[in-house]
Amino acid sequence: MPLGLLGKKLGHTRVYDAAGKVIAVTVVLAGPNRVLQVKTQAGKDGYNSVQLGFDDQKEQRLTKALLGHVKKQNGVAVKRIKEFRDFSKEVKSGDVVGPTLFAPGDFIDAIGTTKGRGFEGVMKRHNFAGGDASHGAKGWKRRGGAIGQRLFPGTVMRGMRMPGHMGQVSRTTQNLEIIQVREADNLLLIRGSIPGAEGDYVVIRESKKRPKGWKPPVVTGSKKKAGAAKPAAAAAKK
Repeated sequence: MPLGLLGKKLGHTRVYDAAGKVIAVTVVLAGPNRVLQVKTQAGKDGYNSVQLGFDDQKEQRLTKALLGHVKKQNGVAVKRIKEFRDFSKEVKSGDVVGPTLFAPGDFIDAIGTTKGRGFEGVMKRHNFAGGDASHGAKGWKRRGGAIGQRLFPGTVMRGMRMPGHMGQVSRTTQNLEIIQVREADNLLLIRGSIPGAEGDYVVIRESKKRPKGWKPPVVTGSKKKAGAAKPAAAAAKK
């Protein structure tokens, strides 16, 4: 995990490229991330990593152990802490990093917790077809059917798909493209969707599956600006 950031999913919007094509993006607040601790292989920790903190918190809401750790590193109280192994950017305790760690055209992996769906049946949870609604079948319209065997082995096999809690699990969406980096607002505009609801915390790290030979597109702020360039270009030709 050479580079990474903690962030918060704010919502979705769209931007336009130079050709006026719509690009659906997810907006992530990716800063400021405060460097709380730097671990080195030569030190007592025995490995290289950087500990980042995100989203300021009141000191009275932290445990004494966590608050003591933050104060020892000359940091401030934060809501979320994440450690990134083998951080490729050289930093020290007290530094602040943000979305400028990445650039438009970079590919990232987004790690988040999916939306919770509560208790769901097999049709919703596993896309089962359900039972017959006619031909004498009663009470089996949304059921999954038999789950076990008779004499051998006479038990329910491990991993059987059944009703249960759906969602609210950690998931990673890989190989997402960064469309815009807005340093002034600490925002990353990322093509596609990211696990989680609006306001959920996410981890943004460098992608492990970046395509080779890909060139980033030229992105403008709005469709009006992209369209305004066309009459000007036509007038110049005349």
